[in-house]
Amino acid sequence: MIRLEKDGDLWTATIDRPDKANSLTRQMLNDLADIAEGAHVAKALILTGTGKVFSAGMDLEAAKDGLATDPVWERLSSALAAHSGLTICALNGTLAGGAMGMALACDIRICVPTAKFFYPVMKLGFLPQPSDPARLAALVGPARAKLILMGGQKVTAQDALAMGLVEQIVESDVLIETAHGFAADVLGAQTAHIKGIKDLIT
Repeated sequence: MIRLEKDGDLWTATIDRPDKANSLTRQMLNDLADIAEGAHVAKALILTGTGKVFSAGMDLEAAKDGLATDPVWERLSSALAAHSGLTICALNGTLAGGAMGMALACDIRICVPTAKFFYPVMKLGFLPQPSDPARLAALVGPARAKLILMGGQKVTAQDALAMGLVEQIVESDVLIETAHGFAADVLGAQTAHIKGIKDLIT
């Protein structure tokens, strides 16, 4: 349910469970974390999904087994944040719940016009994963982070762009092509140069 394609120094991980809105099981999260940790050998990593939803978050059946508070969520986002190359989240649709963490940990986020964003931890009674609130606040500001995490605000693609949650809105037929374009300069650069620039920014 997680597909990995390697094209030289460009890796693409795809969540491929469209019949379940790409909801994430523990195995899928572990597979994504393994990929993110292994991708340190690549210069760029793209995350995307199939269908009209990037990910509805946690699989409801898996939730009964404590997945909501499993450390695998933080393991995944930490691996993405630590990547020395460029990480791009190409959101093919709506992003919900704990799946927000992997997008927040990426360097660049792009989405289709129909995407929506929400993280209903207040309503569900769970705390967000430890690093998510600070990463969200760094992108959209503390008040908007509280609006999303505490006020249950559902954010449209247009509002996400205006507040800095995504960097660009693109049509679905050019989503991956756009992500490839962002990665082009990195793929042609030396690894030390890529890491050097990223370290100066972060």
